[in-house]
Amino acid sequence: MPDRLPAPHAPENQHVAIITGLSGAGKTATSKIFEDLGYTVVDNVPSELLRDLAELVANDPLRYDRVAIVLDVRQGDAPLALGSALGALHGRDIEPQIVFLEASDEALIRRYSETRHRHPLDNQNDGIESAIAREREMLDEVRDMAQATIDTTDLAFKQLRERIIAALGAQPGPEQLSLQVISFGFKYGVPLESDLVFDVRFMENPFYRPELRESSGLTELVREFVLGQPITEQFLAHLDSFFATVIPAYLAEGKTRLTVAVGCTGGFHRSVAIGEALAAQLRDLHMGPVVVWHRELERRR
Repeated sequence: MPDRLPAPHAPENQHVAIITGLSGAGKTATSKIFEDLGYTVVDNVPSELLRDLAELVANDPLRYDRVAIVLDVRQGDAPLALGSALGALHGRDIEPQIVFLEASDEALIRRYSETRHRHPLDNQNDGIESAIAREREMLDEVRDMAQATIDTTDLAFKQLRERIIAALGAQPGPEQLSLQVISFGFKYGVPLESDLVFDVRFMENPFYRPELRESSGLTELVREFVLGQPITEQFLAHLDSFFATVIPAYLAEGKTRLTVAVGCTGGFHRSVAIGEALAAQLRDLHMGPVVVWHRELERRR
């Protein structure tokens, strides 16, 4: 009897994404974006069929060079379903990228109210808010495993598409950390996907300089004003030392992505300039891809 052939190795250009996250956070819209990007999207696959799906994808990499699998609480035990999918894919030399979608409770409740859809966990007659809380708890472990976490609370479809494309382009290699820097305004809330948050409201605010008020932190005048402050130089030096210390520690713990949020009052001046400067520092560390997103600038657009 002939020996069993080993599972084929995934080609370098094959990419498998797992789309997961909170119900109502935008998985349907995200699936549409992946389809537009040329992915074969498979939704609501029973856990028992995940191994067969992984084998199909691995055995025909030319046909299934781009695949997105949607997994969520409809599978029942979401962490178990994700573990089954990861085990099946890893066993065939495929390293999937997990994209986790979330949103604020207020946004989720509003969306369910507008669509009149029923939350999949709203089966205990205790209301949508309790169902969302249970789902957050169920998906905590899944969120921690994601390489990209996207807060869709205030994202239009075009912005969501841009965030997904940026996430797809920021896939870490071996022993690398995928880094995302987000600038934001505290008046609009802290980004939900943040792992680390830095408050830069202690710096002098360009808003109170009439000649700078209408210019963002991306302009040369505002950038020079913010970065030229002595306290800014000290702060960035501390950040450089901090990340040089903690990034190797995160890698040693097996972490593959890190989202760093930098906030000021409105998210238009100081946080934008510092976010860009921090991203440049992180790129100099050569620890992996670095993506920058200025949330409030996108809001203004």
